[in-house]
Amino acid sequence: MAATQQAKAMEQTKERHIVFKNVRIFDGSHETLIDGKKLLVTNNKITRIAADLEIPGDARVIDGGGRILMPGLIDAHTHLMVTAPFEDVIYKQEPTYVGAVAVKAARAMLMRGFTTARDAGGPVSGLKRAIDEGIVPGPRIFPSNAFISQTAGHGDFDSANTYLSPYFTGALNKAEVYDWVKIADGVPEVQKATREVLRSGASQIKVMASGSITGAHDPIDVTEYTLEELKAIVTEAAHWGTYVMVHAYSDQAVRNAIEAGVKSIEHGLLVEPETLKLMKEKGIWLSTQCISYSKEASELGLTGTPAEAKFNEAKKGAERTYALAKKYGLKLAWGTDTFGSLEMQATQSEEFRARAKYFSSPEILRQATSLNGQLLALSGKRTPYPDGKLGVIEEGAYADLLIVDGNPLQDVTLLADPASNIHLIMKDGEIYKNTLPQE
Repeated sequence: MAATQQAKAMEQTKERHIVFKNVRIFDGSHETLIDGKKLLVTNNKITRIAADLEIPGDARVIDGGGRILMPGLIDAHTHLMVTAPFEDVIYKQEPTYVGAVAVKAARAMLMRGFTTARDAGGPVSGLKRAIDEGIVPGPRIFPSNAFISQTAGHGDFDSANTYLSPYFTGALNKAEVYDWVKIADGVPEVQKATREVLRSGASQIKVMASGSITGAHDPIDVTEYTLEELKAIVTEAAHWGTYVMVHAYSDQAVRNAIEAGVKSIEHGLLVEPETLKLMKEKGIWLSTQCISYSKEASELGLTGTPAEAKFNEAKKGAERTYALAKKYGLKLAWGTDTFGSLEMQATQSEEFRARAKYFSSPEILRQATSLNGQLLALSGKRTPYPDGKLGVIEEGAYADLLIVDGNPLQDVTLLADPASNIHLIMKDGEIYKNTLPQE
């Protein structure tokens, strides 16, 4: 038995080599493809990119057939645990069922070519751990864990207009028991809530700072949290060397977030031009999504619901915001806000097609790779993956790689059909899909 364990330990520590040849490399940053070079992966890192690369004798060699080798995709705004409407997933479904569906959602996301996801809220730590330990397949996860929300804010998910408030009756709220949200009001409470979320292992903090489309109680124009509360949250995050991302639609909410020191605005569809200019001046990221607003309310099942009017208002602001963000040169993240059923989450890759209306193919590719990698790096020492870069192909970066048919720098919409056009998916040096012709 001791000999067997020793052999297994030696096998685990032995270097594994994979060489990619006959590929054209998109490095995640530059519009010009790199031709004539081979790429060596050692264990989970890219260790050499060179024309004269000497292939190790024990290496597995993969011939790309002249196809493009590119970084794995990054979704900067998703919710892997939200596999149904909030009212259902929190209050009606068994937590073990929710987790089981999330496992399937994570595998499907990886098989669409997304090797990393910034989860924008939900009790995702257990799923992340299972993925990192190799128990189930899925993307790397940068977890926000529990949302931080004021009473009657977007994170106050109980849809009842009158309910047994935990603050006045001592009743338990499943959303807080199962760590979906921290309802906090006033500076001392938001300080404690932020510290608890950081304690849970969050890589960044997610705060609800305005009304929403799908919220149980908050009209979209509502400003949530005072400037003092937001500043307290940002200060606590900064003490841990990380940053705050805020859900915010309205101009006032975004203005408050900017003044408080927030680094990433999620959605931001109802802001004024001067506010977008201020974001550019201060280097604040706009993490917005196009896929939802490429559709009509009826296509999303919102007709006749309280969310219909709010969606239509956001949709009117979306096109203007996207155009101005490009005009002013904002830092733009690529995200989808995917949540809901597995069928709904399967539309994630459609974001490439929706975004092509506003941005060029190279712009979109950089957003989904190197730019998102820069955004995730704001987590500093709280990053779950500190040993290499993400979203780029360069020596020392993590070996998160795709081989695709066609040239996405010329037509990024081919990534909207990952089943047909992505032939190889590697994450952390492990190959999860390979449909390349075999020699």
